[in-house]
Formats: sequence, C-alpha cells, structure tokens
Amino acid sequence: MGSVQAASGPPPYLTTRYDEDYRYLEDPTRRSGILDEVKYLPLDASGSWYGSLGGEIRERYEYYDNWNWGLGPQDPNGFWLQRILFSADVHYEESFRVFGQLMSALEDGRTSGPRLTDEDVLDLHQGFVDGRLVLADGGKLTARLGRQEIYFGSQRLVSVREAPNIRLSFDGVRMIYQGENLRLDVLATKPVSLQDGFFDNTPNPDSTFWGVYGVTAVPFLRGTSVDFYYLGLERDRAVYEQGVGREVRHSWGLRVWGKHEAWDYNVEGVYQFGTFANGGIGAWTLASDTGYRWATAALKPRAFLRADVASGDRSPENPSLNTFNALFPKGAYFSESGLLGPANLIDVHPGLELQLSPRWVFTTDWDFFWRQSSGDGLYNNALQLVRPANGESVLAVGNQVQAMIQWSLTRNLTATAVYAHFFAGDFLKASPPGKDVNFVSVWMTFRF
Repeated sequence: MGSVQAASGPPPYLTTRYDEDYRYLEDPTRRSGILDEVKYLPLDASGSWYGSLGGEIRERYEYYDNWNWGLGPQDPNGFWLQRILFSADVHYEESFRVFGQLMSALEDGRTSGPRLTDEDVLDLHQGFVDGRLVLADGGKLTARLGRQEIYFGSQRLVSVREAPNIRLSFDGVRMIYQGENLRLDVLATKPVSLQDGFFDNTPNPDSTFWGVYGVTAVPFLRGTSVDFYYLGLERDRAVYEQGVGREVRHSWGLRVWGKHEAWDYNVEGVYQFGTFANGGIGAWTLASDTGYRWATAALKPRAFLRADVASGDRSPENPSLNTFNALFPKGAYFSESGLLGPANLIDVHPGLELQLSPRWVFTTDWDFFWRQSSGDGLYNNALQLVRPANGESVLAVGNQVQAMIQWSLTRNLTATAVYAHFFAGDFLKASPPGKDVNFVSVWMTFRF
C-alpha cells in the first residue's frame, strides 16, 4: 500500500494493520478527513521520523440454538463480544520502525463463561521492531523481532484469526525478503498463550512454530502465482481421538492461485509427517476454491465452488496418527458458526455472491460434510475433539446453509449479519445429541 494506491482515494484497511502505509498524507492537500491527521504524524522537521496511529472497535452478538448440536451448556439469549485494538507505528525513513498494538477483549452473557479466545481485559497484542536493508538486487530484507501477527496465503494454515474476539499473535523472530517477483519469509516463533487479566500473556512454553514461506509469480502463466512452504510445529501435549502425547509435525505445502479473465482459482495441497507419542504421523489435505464472476451482469454475481479433504486417523489402536492438523487456521474456516474445523473432514461447498450496490454484498452458500475416516471423530477449528467416533461407520456429518450480508457504511464503518442452519446428519444422530443448529451473528466494526 502506498501513495500510488492513494492517488484515487484512501487505501483500504489491511488484514495486518502494520502493512498499511500512509506516507502519501505527508502532502496536506491529500488529507480528506479529520482522522487523516493521526495517520501521518511528522516527528522531526525533515520528515525522516514519522508516526501513525490506528485503531478498531468491534461489537459482536452471537446466538446459537443447540450449540455443539445440543451437547453441553446452552445460551438461550446469546452473548456479546467486544474487541478494542489501538496501535502506534513509528518509522525512521525505510530502515527502522517500531510497532505496538494494545488489545482489550470482553465477553458478556455466555452461560458457561468466556471461551479461550473471548476475553482478555488488556494486553500487548503486538510489539516488534523492524530493521530493513535494501540489497544490491533492489530487493528489501527486513528483520522483525518481537510479538507480531502472521498470516500466509488464504489463511488455511496460518491466520490472524479475525472471526474470534481475540486475534492470534506470535513471539519470535522473522526475516522477510521482498523482491520484484519473490517474497520469502523465514520465522522461528512461539504462539502467544492467552490469559484473561492485565498484561499477562506470555509465549506458550509448550508450543513452538517455525518455517519458511515463499510466494512467486509464474512467468509463463499470466495472473498465476505459487506459494511453496515448509512449516514446523512442536507441541508438548497434543490431544486427538487416538490419545495424548508430544507432537512434532512437519508440513510441506504448495498453493496455486490467481485469476484469468472471469475465473479465479485457489488450489492448495499439504502433506504432513513427524512423530506423535510413540508413533509416526502421516496426514494430508487438498483444498480448492474456484469462482466465476459475471462482471457486466446486474448485481455482478460470482458463483463459486469450494471443496476440501482433510485426512483423519484410520485407527486409534494403531500408533501411527493420520489426523490432519491445520496448525493455526482462520477462525471461520467453513463458516462463521465455527462448528467444524479442517480435520478428518470432506466438504463440498457451492455458493453465490451478489453485489447489491457498491456498499452492500450478499452471499449465500450450502456446505455438505462427511468424515474422511470412520476411525476418527469430529474436531473444531482449535483441533479439539467435539464428537468421538464411538465405533460408528457412518460418514455423513450433515450440511449447513448460510446467508451473509455486508454493509460498508463508510470506509471506517462496516456492519455484517449472518444466519446459518446446520442440518445434523446420520453420524451426529448416531452419537447423540444430534440436534440441528441455528446460528445468528451481527457485528459492527469501526476502524481508523
């Protein structure tokens, strides 16, 4: 993001706020609102030092009728979630910067109390320093040290976790090379362990995450890019249907994505190996998202088809583990309801998006789920076992229809409403309770 983008208007807010660049506001004539005054703050007469302030307030309501298909405590009136983020960014030209972000996340009204990602009264969500060099080839090499958000690709394996009330951050070091046709990230980190008090979050002592992630354009396929990566994860206490044990998992992946005329495509495959307890790991996933947009038609419809397969364990008695681990996936992986995660699952997911106006977007979809292996149960996004296999051979989990409408009131203010109904399938009914689930969520977000 930079002044070229800003020439036609203010740039959009990005997934990671530290990637935003407001240097174009150095020219006072390009400031269009009162909030622009805090987006570019010269800190010396030459302009070598400059700062930027940013923030977010999100208010969200969630209601489940038969949460977890009726298992466990229920919330007859739903519950409220609030998230506040405030960031400060200080640069010295392009060679040095300090970025910090505070977070407050609160929950109110949930019967069984806040979930792990619901409440953290006040903490340092991000705090890092960057040092940057311009190399002989024109590329830029950045060394980043500290607490930081990280996401890669379409956030299937590494995500900022936007949907939950608390976004995800990591403590560690990261090297970033950005060339003309190549970006390469090398990292060694620990995920942040969440506590619910004041400034008490710490690096998780039981988990380590490291890897290399590259992105490059395909020269002979215009509009197509390839992501290639290795990601490593160690957990001292991993829990699966098979049991509990130390896990060291290595993930090798390839993603091909891009756009050609009216078509867009995103296909990704991952193979995992390593050790779990006293056995080995052999797991995999294939995922795709293909769409076609009629750009000149009324409402500019985009039809899409997503399809995913994530392996499950073949037998809990066999020490070899085959359950796919999505590492740190996006919080709303299949839908905003977040009932299921990408482990031991097959899903086929058609949908339609309509641009009702420049400010309104409506999306509807229908997702069909099966277990990939009858020897393994169902897991949620946090890789928690939510329904064991119980020896059931039936694979059909159910299907879910969802409708979402998004309203961009202004550049700073957006509102979203979602309704989903999950039709419980034979596997859930064979492992009662297997009730249908209704989910409603409404939220409003203000950013600056």
